[in-house]
Amino acid sequence: MGDREEEEELQMALRMSLQGSPPAQQPEPKRSKPPPPAGGEEEEESADAEAEARRKQRELRAAAAEKRLRAVVVPSPAAAVAPAPEVVAREVEVKADPGPSEASMEEAKAEEVEVEEEKGERLPPDVAEKLWLMVFGNKLEKEVLAQWSNQGIRFSSDPETTVGLVQHEGGPCGVLATVQAYVLKYLLFFSDDLGNPEVSDPFYALGQRRFYQSSFAARDDFSSLTDDRKTRALVHAMLEILFLCGTGKRAVVATIGSVNEAKTAAVLEGLSVDSAMDLQKVLRISTFTSRKDAFNSLIANISLFESRLGAMLFLISALLSRGLERIQADRDDPSLPLVTAPFGHASQEVVNLLLCGEAVSNVFDGKVDFGGGMFLNGIPNDVEVGFLTLLESLNFCKVGQYLKCPKWPIWVVGSESHYSVLFALNPNVQEENELEERESKIRRAFDAQDQSGGGGFISVEGFQQVLRDTDINFPSDKLEDLCNAGIIVWSEFWQALLQLDKRAGGMKDPTGLMGKKQFTIYHFNGIAKSVLNGNANIGGSTIQRPRLCKLNVSVPPRWTQDEYLADVVSASTSGSKDDSVLSLAPPVQTSQHAPLVDCIRTRWPRAVCSWVGDMPSIV
Repeated sequence: MGDREEEEELQMALRMSLQGSPPAQQPEPKRSKPPPPAGGEEEEESADAEAEARRKQRELRAAAAEKRLRAVVVPSPAAAVAPAPEVVAREVEVKADPGPSEASMEEAKAEEVEVEEEKGERLPPDVAEKLWLMVFGNKLEKEVLAQWSNQGIRFSSDPETTVGLVQHEGGPCGVLATVQAYVLKYLLFFSDDLGNPEVSDPFYALGQRRFYQSSFAARDDFSSLTDDRKTRALVHAMLEILFLCGTGKRAVVATIGSVNEAKTAAVLEGLSVDSAMDLQKVLRISTFTSRKDAFNSLIANISLFESRLGAMLFLISALLSRGLERIQADRDDPSLPLVTAPFGHASQEVVNLLLCGEAVSNVFDGKVDFGGGMFLNGIPNDVEVGFLTLLESLNFCKVGQYLKCPKWPIWVVGSESHYSVLFALNPNVQEENELEERESKIRRAFDAQDQSGGGGFISVEGFQQVLRDTDINFPSDKLEDLCNAGIIVWSEFWQALLQLDKRAGGMKDPTGLMGKKQFTIYHFNGIAKSVLNGNANIGGSTIQRPRLCKLNVSVPPRWTQDEYLADVVSASTSGSKDDSVLSLAPPVQTSQHAPLVDCIRTRWPRAVCSWVGDMPSIV
């Protein structure tokens, strides 16, 4: 049979499939058949076998063509934008044919996920198993899996908290809060550059770092944000984190196979991911070395990250961007799961991975070497957004300067069971004031002369050099008292400086104002809390809502603690009961307390905080 005849049969099979009738139920078209050659029954049987083989081959080709045709009939949005050349060619070939019946269209839609060309690669089964055990361990509770399988990365619909990502269940808050911190970075300080895919590049951000505020931040108008601007800030945040995990060289984006924006909800409705095998079947990964390409991929798949699997998919993306072997090498104890029992919270290693690009277990700076090749890993370098924790105020850990003093005034806040976010609109809340800078300069000069290995004392000769380097002029009698013992101890030197007027190089400020800081800071808790909507007495309902709280912060000079506290007590316990007399006294800020204040004081010691309304919650 010639090629022309085979092509005619293929076209016939295609038309039959479009009409909803399987080829096997139609009579085979007539065709010319060469007479059987002479030579007996063996030749006839051979010819019949050959014809049967050709028939099966034609049916297989027709079935394959039918599947390709269905992909053209019901294209995905991505394919509709930029169809492949071969798809266009097939579409032209069948354009004159009658359209598919309603039944065949429904069948095509049902099989679309299987037929559509898949984007990204499958994880090998052994890698999927390793990933699953690394995240969840081998004793996964159904409640924990439900938390991670039903949490998208999406913004609050409440106008008062529209700037924040909302969390409905416990568990993925470590991922959401860290992403939230990066989102705020772009909304507050790069709001005018969100159309540029390269804005997340650290070299681009370098020029914007000092004292830059967008018009949005200056207005303090969170409700004015458009959905497009928030989405772009989210994509930039995700992009920066993934490239940070990939050491700036690559980003891995994990998605669900054959899911696009138009059908995300339909596909995920019946999708269950309960094991490593389930994950391996549906997970597709794409690796990018170009920020622009990765940005476009995240934009195209943003509906998937907003869906109920969003938090899990982003965590997987970050882990694969870093590499599973590197993740395990970062950790102090790689045998423990990254999602901690029994409540399914993200471990500190997950938060650190998203903050600094390494899944280290600790929050101090650098490494602690115990000798014999044993050491603990901490934060390796400075970070874009930082971290504060209630556990430090309880003396369970010590957060290093890298996390306490990030490049931008944004911090993830950790409690015993939850993560939230603290942020300021102005970067100068982290600036040292005049007296703080003066203290730092004197301390550096003293330490440079300290030959005791950090003992905190220097020789008289070294002390004279410190006085020259820092322009300090003690009265002769005070100088003699300090040098009598032959060594100068830092604590005694410091007490003397507190009594020496700043005009003579000391730290005493008669006004008491130059060392004081006052600023506004915001706290966002994305967990949906029950809030009364209306008056309870007239049938008000309870709704779930995240919370954004504005705090006024006043930080007294750290070198006048006793004097400051004495002033506060004196002003608040005055013996006079004459209101007219009290009104003449300078107003003292009312101090309010909450666990969040304890976290703030790990960054700004003795901070006095106040707010309006309900107490800010970090749980």
